[in-house]
Amino acid sequence: MDKSLRMDLIRDRFATSELRGSRTQAALHLVLRRLILDGELPSGSPLPPTRRLAGELGVSRSTLVRVYEQLLVEGYLQSRGGSGTLVSEALPASAPACARRSRPAQHANDATRLSRRGSEITLHASSSRIQGGAFVPGAPDVGLFPFATWRRLLAKNIRFEQRHLARYSHGGYGPLKAVLADYLRASRRMSCSPRQILILNGSHQAIDLCARMLCDSGDQAWMEDPGYWGASTVLRANGLQIAPIPVDDEGMSLPPPGAPATPRLIFVSPSSQYPTGVVMSLSRRMQLLDLAETNDAWVIEDDYDNEIRYHPYTIGSLFGQARSQRVIYLGTFSKTMFPGLRLAYLVVPEELAEAFAIGNAELYREGRMIEQAALAEFIDEGHLGAHLKRVRSIYQERRNVLRRAIESRLGNLVSTSGGLAGLHLPYFFSQPLDDVALSNEMLAAGIVVRPLSMYYADTANCRSGMVLGFAAIDAQTSETAAAQLCRVVERRCRREHDGKPCTA
Repeated sequence: MDKSLRMDLIRDRFATSELRGSRTQAALHLVLRRLILDGELPSGSPLPPTRRLAGELGVSRSTLVRVYEQLLVEGYLQSRGGSGTLVSEALPASAPACARRSRPAQHANDATRLSRRGSEITLHASSSRIQGGAFVPGAPDVGLFPFATWRRLLAKNIRFEQRHLARYSHGGYGPLKAVLADYLRASRRMSCSPRQILILNGSHQAIDLCARMLCDSGDQAWMEDPGYWGASTVLRANGLQIAPIPVDDEGMSLPPPGAPATPRLIFVSPSSQYPTGVVMSLSRRMQLLDLAETNDAWVIEDDYDNEIRYHPYTIGSLFGQARSQRVIYLGTFSKTMFPGLRLAYLVVPEELAEAFAIGNAELYREGRMIEQAALAEFIDEGHLGAHLKRVRSIYQERRNVLRRAIESRLGNLVSTSGGLAGLHLPYFFSQPLDDVALSNEMLAAGIVVRPLSMYYADTANCRSGMVLGFAAIDAQTSETAAAQLCRVVERRCRREHDGKPCTA
């Protein structure tokens, strides 16, 4: 390539740079580096003199000199007396960009680029890019949160020099763990010490820590079926074999006493099963605890939304009922406060406390102490309790509005369960209906309807239906969206059943 072509190439690329003008030096550096790496400025080729190139590009010569010097330091260029500045001859030869573009395109999810674990994660992905609006399940109305109070507490802990809040922690902020121990004693009938509590960045990290600290690849994990897809994704990514256990009106349907059982980990949501909302019966709870003790298994109790309940009674935690310490309690602030906070906590048995604290520090490195300090005061000053009292009544009315809108129109075509706590309602279809196709049709209309079948691991015995979140939208929006949803359900039902009436 002769000098004029090199000059034209650099000028054209610089002219189309997004950084040109506001960050001229950075733009020049990125353009020249990319041209070198792509092989369009070949190894050993001379660069134009800075004075001439600066004039062509309309930039100051001093700016271009600094770019050349930076590329020299990084090894992309070399200076040779009498020959000016050259592209480094130490760089490996690269095919020109035009030759690379002629190769077959490779996709980011190409199996050759991912590990088996990575392929499994993408294959079973169930998270949604849409996290707001009708009818996203599990989403609180963040507009109801007292952000003015939260900002004040954050500012208070930032305003003064508190070096201990700027460092790594070990297990979490001590005062927050002390406040949580008192809070759990009152709200969940749990007796635990602050030492048993670990603060983590969300429930998925908490589940990941449990899997890494307690299980080996190939161990078996029991999951409720239907159950929370996020937990199964994390456990599967750690090499565990997922065994789906059916859920009925009493919760996880455990094998009879004396039957062979080989779980290392059992993941349950006993106070409000996800997604059905059923409450595990006392007899099942006792059976589960006995099974865990007999088989040296660990139980993860996912208590994701029991604090948002629509009845006056507190359902005690499984952790608090256990005679022996086989239960690990998982709590989160994503539903009670706001999802973007990404703070969760584990309450672990005394014998695991130190090992889990070490594992947490080694694997993830802990921080976010300013937010933890603000959270401790938010709970201790009664703001969390006041917020929960307010949103419970609002969410309960929104739940009732959705139920009336769905059930008055669809009648015995649908049935529901749970509804005593949480932010969503599950609806089961009394006749077979393609809930995935229904979900896709509603999504095209801007409404999120999670197909109930996607929560089942045992696809041969799954039920069709829909999981509808009601908390994040007002009553009018809910009624309008529900009317549209009911029309689509009725139309699909007639289409899939040859025009016959859609009744049980």
